[in-house]
Amino acid sequence: RLTGHQQEIKNLIQSKIAVDEENAHLKNEFSNLNQKFKDKSQELKDTEECAQKKEEQNRLVIKNLEEENKGLNTCCADLLNDLEKLRKQEAQRKTEKSGNDARIKNLETDLAEAREQMKDLRSICSNLSSQVAVKQEELSQKDCEVIRAKKELQELQNLHRQNVKHTAQQAELIKQLQALNTD
Repeated sequence: RLTGHQQEIKNLIQSKIAVDEENAHLKNEFSNLNQKFKDKSQELKDTEECAQKKEEQNRLVIKNLEEENKGLNTCCADLLNDLEKLRKQEAQRKTEKSGNDARIKNLETDLAEAREQMKDLRSICSNLSSQVAVKQEELSQKDCEVIRAKKELQELQNLHRQNVKHTAQQAELIKQLQALNTD
């Protein structure tokens, strides 16, 4: 589980880096296009100043400028559309980044909780191992006590048999003495 979370975090970080690089590239491209637009605007201004000096070529120049202006307006409209798309993409990426950041935070929290649980489980295992060792020692002592008790029981049984034997011998002697006494 931990490895899966770490891999997912790594993938999210790589995705974020790729998104940041793409954003930088798009900003650079927009800057270049903006510069081109400024250059074209300057060119239009220069052309208009030239048109005032060359009145006989005015219609041709105006026609050319109108065509060029049309193209520039189209280009400008395209740029504005591109800019709007880029803004939407940036907003979407920010939303995705926010979601990814939240997921990373959740994964980090899960990972910390899992580590804490592992720490608790290790502590529990250690305590249980200690308890098992104590119980094994107690069991060993009980085994010794049982062996001692069996030996004592065996000795008592031997003494009991001897007592029974002596009692029988005493009874026999008493009979013999009574018989002798009677005689």
